[in-house]
Amino acid sequence: MTAERVNPPELSPPTGFSHAVVATGTRVVFLAGQTALDTDGRITGDTLPAQFEQALSNLLTALRAAGGTPADLARVTVYATDVAAYRAHAADLGRTWRALAGRDYPAMAVVEVVRLWDERALVEIDGFAVLP
Repeated sequence: MTAERVNPPELSPPTGFSHAVVATGTRVVFLAGQTALDTDGRITGDTLPAQFEQALSNLLTALRAAGGTPADLARVTVYATDVAAYRAHAADLGRTWRALAGRDYPAMAVVEVVRLWDERALVEIDGFAVLP
């Protein structure tokens, strides 16, 4: 995939995301929402940072299984049950993102939700990627 990250100077400087991503490739991979489930189907981690790391790892595992890499991510949505907690942990979550996915940020949104499918889940991440 070729990805052009577009961050116009007329918009506030993005931190940990891109305002727009122009992706060119031949395959689109839609990634289902991932929470902090382990291989036995149980939520792991009691904190937002721990669950975020597992959820992102799960998303990237699915992406790699489809033949992609983190740089192929074009769009990601993060669903959090507490946006204030997400903001409070933003620096930690950013470090986790960079360690697992690098610095080629996709277009991104964070949305607060009342709850997720599993009541213990604090965060869910979905997205799509464009592969070469």
